[in-house]
Amino acid sequence: MPDRFDAFVLFAEMRTGSNHLEESLNTLSDVRSFGEAFNPVFMGAHNRTELFGIDLSAREADPLPLLRAITGEGGLTGFRFFHDHDPRVVAPVLDDPRIAKVVLTRNPLDSYVSLAIARQTGQWRLTNPKMSKAGKAVFDAAAFDRLVARQRAFRDRIQRHLQLTGQTAFWIGYDDIGDLEVLNGLAAFLGSTDRLSEVPGKLKRQNPGDIEDKVENPEEMRAHLMRLDPFLLTRSVQTEPAQSPNPGSLMAANDSALLAIPVPGGPTDAVRDWLTALDGRAPVEGLTQKQLRPWMRRHKGFVSFAVLRHPLMRAHDAFCAMQTGRGPQANTLRRILTNQHGLDLKGDPMAAFLGFLGFLRANLGGQSSLPAEPEWTSQSALLAGMAQAVLPQRLIRESEAQEELDTLAVRAGKRPVLFVLPQMPPSMVTDATEEACMEAYRRDFLNLGFKRLSNS
Repeated sequence: MPDRFDAFVLFAEMRTGSNHLEESLNTLSDVRSFGEAFNPVFMGAHNRTELFGIDLSAREADPLPLLRAITGEGGLTGFRFFHDHDPRVVAPVLDDPRIAKVVLTRNPLDSYVSLAIARQTGQWRLTNPKMSKAGKAVFDAAAFDRLVARQRAFRDRIQRHLQLTGQTAFWIGYDDIGDLEVLNGLAAFLGSTDRLSEVPGKLKRQNPGDIEDKVENPEEMRAHLMRLDPFLLTRSVQTEPAQSPNPGSLMAANDSALLAIPVPGGPTDAVRDWLTALDGRAPVEGLTQKQLRPWMRRHKGFVSFAVLRHPLMRAHDAFCAMQTGRGPQANTLRRILTNQHGLDLKGDPMAAFLGFLGFLRANLGGQSSLPAEPEWTSQSALLAGMAQAVLPQRLIRESEAQEELDTLAVRAGKRPVLFVLPQMPPSMVTDATEEACMEAYRRDFLNLGFKRLSNS
């Protein structure tokens, strides 16, 4: 459809061939791209400081008028955007389905080496091969890793936002920017009525040849690349849904500059009792986000903390609550555990607990029709959600709570008080239950430093 889009954005990175691709697009009669319009250093092109009557100072104050000027220009207009361009533009662009998204990618090692050579030689564009400047890059492993991580994070953000909003993008690789058929396919995607008869040849490829011939330290580069994980085989896939912050669950000490972050399924009652004993009065609870900010401003130097329960103890608490819970929801949970997960809740308690741990693994892995309840959701996910409201400054494992809380009490100018914790039946701590718990809560064992209870 010719009117499918009003404008377009070319998401790319330095040394991915974006200049070449933009030149091809600008050859189309009804397409015009304005370069790196939101580059922090210039506007559109090197040394240009004004675009559509908007200068660098005005764009710095507010970039959206420039975005509106580009998208409101006649014809199909666009610009190039890299991960380090003005971040204020990203959300409005991604949210607008009338702005076509084109994503240009290139082998990150090729881009990195090309960028390093360009910085060394000062040659960023090549139109005459006779003027080519030779140079070699020095491979810096840490710099390469940082660049790849930033670019991947930005690309992942684009892809996820498009998925969430039901949009699509035209993905094109560096090796395809010289393919006439692909370029005309891009023209069709954008809604251009024009087509290319040939690939523009003004810009020439810089630094052809084997990658190892372009670096001073190929052995070091090769050794580092062998340690990388290009297919992200070691990246864990988080199947738990993201958690929302719940400021109302916070407990602000009545007098001391302490803010407790209760974790569902954790020792909430014990923390409340400790704060009450510490100040002689119960903590303030039920804070809204609006009330939380003034409290934080009044209590300069406050400490926010969360006491974390060992995953096995927490799972056992959830198991006991499941068995004793009343009401339709509790009955439904027990019926599903019995009929669909094979738990015999009236039989051997150890077998039932092992079965429940197996259910938790399936549930947190997205293999159950039941939603993950906060009482058994991983503490890592819960803390990540609460961090949107307030960051926990101290994460305290339950087994170390007395010593850590004594330190917080002294810091608050108070006398240490006893922190009383309920205990788990020792009979439930076996090799089998600990192994099953680690399978269900690998994220917590890894992120929060828990070890087996039998080794504590």
